[in-house]
Amino acid sequence: QVQVVESGGGLVQAGGSLRLSCAASGRSFSGYAMGWFRQAPGKEREFVAAMSRSGGRTYYADSVKDRFTISRDNAKNTVALTMNRLKPEDTAVYLCAADLNLSGSVALRPDAYDYWGQGTQVTVSS
Repeated sequence: QVQVVESGGGLVQAGGSLRLSCAASGRSFSGYAMGWFRQAPGKEREFVAAMSRSGGRTYYADSVKDRFTISRDNAKNTVALTMNRLKPEDTAVYLCAADLNLSGSVALRPDAYDYWGQGTQVTVSS
C-alpha cells in the first residue's frame, strides 16, 4: 500500500510560478512510475506530466510542455511539479499518482495508476 499526499497549491497571478510536491509513503517508491494529473470543474481528469521509476524519462502534455517540469527524489520518496508561466486555463485540482509498473513503462492514462492523493487546488487569476 502506498499513501500519496500533495502540497503546494494556491492562488497565483497569470505568468507566475508554483511548485507542487508529492510525498509517498510505503515501500519501494523507486519501483513506481509517478504522474501528475489535473481536473477542472466539469471536466475529465487529464494527464499533465509523468516520470519513469529511475527518473530517466519524462513525459508532458502538449499544453504544459516547456512550462512545467516534473522531478523526483527517490531517496526522499518525493516527486515535484514545477509550474512556470502559469495561465488561467491551468486552474484545476492537481493530483499526484503512483503506478506500480513492473515493465518499466510510463502510463499517461489515469486509469493505469494505482494510488492517488487527494489533490491540491491551483488557481491562476488573469
